[in-house]
Amino acid sequence: MERVGTVVVGAGVVGLAVARALARAGETVVILEGEARFGEHLSSRNSEVIHAGLYYPPGSLKAQSCLRGNALLYEYCAARGIDHRRCGKLIVAGPDQRDALAQLLDNARAAGATGLTPISARQLAREEPWLRAGDALHSAHSGIVDSHGLMAALARDAEDHGALLCPRHRVTHIGCHPGRFDLDVETGDQRFTLRADRLINAAGLGAVPLVEKMRGFPDAQRPDQRFAKGNYFRLAGPSPTDRLIYPLPEAHGLGVHLTVDLAGHARFGPDVEWVDRPDYRVDDARRTAFETAVRRYWPALPAGALQPDYAGVRPKLMIDGQPHPDFLIQDHRLHGLDGLINLLGIESPGLTAALALAERIAAD
Repeated sequence: MERVGTVVVGAGVVGLAVARALARAGETVVILEGEARFGEHLSSRNSEVIHAGLYYPPGSLKAQSCLRGNALLYEYCAARGIDHRRCGKLIVAGPDQRDALAQLLDNARAAGATGLTPISARQLAREEPWLRAGDALHSAHSGIVDSHGLMAALARDAEDHGALLCPRHRVTHIGCHPGRFDLDVETGDQRFTLRADRLINAAGLGAVPLVEKMRGFPDAQRPDQRFAKGNYFRLAGPSPTDRLIYPLPEAHGLGVHLTVDLAGHARFGPDVEWVDRPDYRVDDARRTAFETAVRRYWPALPAGALQPDYAGVRPKLMIDGQPHPDFLIQDHRLHGLDGLINLLGIESPGLTAALALAERIAAD
């Protein structure tokens, strides 16, 4: 049986950021990833937006890690030459949504978000004449990033500091003891057991299922999760803007918004489609609903301009049968197992928050 200091399960953006932080701190780190490449699921199937902490309750883990992660991410991208752009975001409100927009601004400021400027309908008509909206809120610190370039840089940094990245290594069972974790691992037709002094579960969509594979983990701390699929449609033709355009948030997401990529192309999404298991096929039957959603703020959207693009799936954490809207970091204070950290429900703004979550874990 091989023995290592720390095992990180999951090589998405959060797992790679955590591995990098721990390796830089001098820990011996092995990263186990079930897929053939890093970031195959949550980390590469999203809007690639750098969020600015507007939506999350003040003091929540999402708010804290998003705000800190925003600053760390811009700094890291600049230092490592990762493609990104601080393009800004407009959150647009219809004439009957001014109160809701004001509440969003109040929440953002209470959470500590900065770079926020209310925009009047008259100013919006001058700057973005294609938009139909009442008032708007401009977020100067919102942007976009090359998520693959970010993960590649994190992986290189982790490996340069001695971390070992092992793709196609799937964890099938874990025996949990305080300060000792025995992981049964499959790679191809081989099976072996790896003993770790510390275990970081950063498996994204697979994080809750991985908890189910832990023997010796307290049943009372095992959460459930649902899967919220988000379809994306790309715009055929030039983008009407170089900024991010968001409607006001919805119950389970941020609404069908317009994002621009680093090449200047526009796409719309995600919507919310509840599914029983991850499924990355874009449902073209949802095109009409997309067109309706987009025309609420872009009435002149050309007919037939939306084309199926890609889909992502977000984990929606459930505790005691109720939605848990925040990230959940389970450590020994919750489950009593020294050395085990479960990162659960890491959906949006996980890409933005990754470096802050890694900083938090490395300091624990």
